Amino acid sequence: MAAVCQRDDVDLRVSSEVLSFAETSSAVCVTTAAGVTLDGEALVGADGLWSRVRQQLLGDGAPRVTGHLAYRALVRQSSLPQRLRSMRVTAWLGPGLHLVQYPVRRGEWLNVVCIVQGTAPQDLQNWDHQTNAADLRVALAGVCSPLTKLVEAIPQWRLWALCDREPLRRATQQAQGLVALLGDAAHPMRPYLAQGAGMAIEDAAELGRSLAEPGEATKMVAPALGRYAASRWQRNARVQARSIRNGEIFHAQGLIRWGRDWSLRLLGERLLDVPWLYRR
Repeated sequence: MAAVCQRDDVDLRVSSEVLSFAETSSAVCVTTAAGVTLDGEALVGADGLWSRVRQQLLGDGAPRVTGHLAYRALVRQSSLPQRLRSMRVTAWLGPGLHLVQYPVRRGEWLNVVCIVQGTAPQDLQNWDHQTNAADLRVALAGVCSPLTKLVEAIPQWRLWALCDREPLRRATQQAQGLVALLGDAAHPMRPYLAQGAGMAIEDAAELGRSLAEPGEATKMVAPALGRYAASRWQRNARVQARSIRNGEIFHAQGLIRWGRDWSLRLLGERLLDVPWLYRR
């Protein structure tokens, strides 16, 4: 933030909730919750899953409830029994659930995220609900002993009900006229490919390239946003779809579950490699 504020060509305003916008042929006027109006050459809605910019631009309703609940915990490793401490990324897969654990802060802390399928709380827009550790233990009844011991060793958990949207179907869902969407506002993703932030960063890079192409700025903004959307929507849709598919595989039951496990044993890293995603 300090670096941004040092620029003469940036006017940074925090805690300014956008309520609506009005677009003309050459400008966009934004109205905030405080009643302030701001004029600009373009509007980029990077306001997340519950984006108000998206609602006015596309009018496609609220995000859908996935039925997946993310229990999250951050615990100091020194507070855990020695056998539960880890410096590796570990994923546990089970019927209707999975858990991922990995070290953070130079290994001093362990981040743990367990996703189970269940009933979402009423307040879907709150991504940080208080929860009872007993609820998670009930959801994980019957899992293997090492995983049970890890969950039992962590007393405090937070709950996040996961919502998303259908994969994008066309470029005009990401930009129209002088208004564009970026990140979760355009393509909120389930966390099963770990690409929500990654796709937002790619969006930003492509948006910068599109706007930097030569031309008279005011007249070229709309075409530039169109190029941005055209170059991004299909990749974003593919990643969205793959994230959904990964979740189905992670939480598989029956024969699909056994097939997944054997495939991982036989192919290992080759199965987990995603060259179309990481080797652009």
